[in-house]
Order: sequence, then C-alpha cells, then structure tokens
Amino acid sequence: MGNKTSHDSDVSFIAALAELLRENDLTELQVKREYGDNDSLNVRVSRQTQTIVQASVPAAAQTAPHAPAAPAAPAAPAADMSDPSNHPGAVTSPMVGTVYMAPEPGAAPFATVGATVKEGDTILIIEAMKTMNHIPAPRAGTIKRILVEDGGPVEFGAPLVIIE
Repeated sequence: MGNKTSHDSDVSFIAALAELLRENDLTELQVKREYGDNDSLNVRVSRQTQTIVQASVPAAAQTAPHAPAAPAAPAAPAADMSDPSNHPGAVTSPMVGTVYMAPEPGAAPFATVGATVKEGDTILIIEAMKTMNHIPAPRAGTIKRILVEDGGPVEFGAPLVIIE
C-alpha cells in the first residue's frame, strides 16, 4: 500500500518522532503502526549521543535546552567539595535509569576506585527503558570516588564518579 500520501505521512511521522527524541533528550524511540492487513510501519529512531557528562560544561545549556537547570555556575576548582556534583572531576548522569557497574552480574566492574581510565572507556552502564547505555569517561584520569551503587537508581545530572 505504498501510495504517496502514506509515504508522506510516514515521513512526517518519523520526523515528529525524531523531534520528540531531541526535545525529551531520549536516546531511542521505537513505534509500530498498524495500518491494516499486512500493512504496518515499524520505526526505530535512535541517536548516538555525546551526552553531557561534565557538570561544568558551559555548552551544556546549548546541547540540551530542555534539560533541568544546571548547577548555579560552572564549578571552580575551589568549589565546595562536600557536594560531589560541584567537584570539577564529577561525571554526571546523562539520563534517568538504573546503574550497573559491571557488564553482567558477577563480572568484574568497569571501574574501581584508584583505577586509571582513558577518555572514552566505559565506566558504567545506565539502563533506561530496557536499553543499556554505556557511559564513557569524558577524560583520562584516576577514579577517585564512585558515588552510585550497582543496581541503584540514578537521576538526570546526578554525580556518578569523580575522575581526576
């Protein structure tokens, strides 16, 4: 049933899904539309994101205009260290989900306190909507603190680890 009207509406529908993905800072969206007998549209829209993983990135406001307000100002090295999210080495959560410190139960964790990581190394996984999102180290350094528990919930913007 691939007539032009159906095709145009499918293109509009997919464009609307992509917009929803961007506006809500999602990484993936999957929809199946049933049109009738043996005629359906199955769409999966996803994006590879270099999500906001540093609390002190001034460009964060431009990257995610609908994100919750960033901490008051980019943290200065002399910031209050009692709040881990103010630490300049804080890696923050790019999404709401469940934290997993290892690739599977019983496996060695991706990162441990004192471990050296390279930029781009997976430091943990956040499961959101049944999708496993690998969270990369934004820079090379040493894991100084791990601020989340394996299997625990995490909010958007919450500090995950401190890398110095």
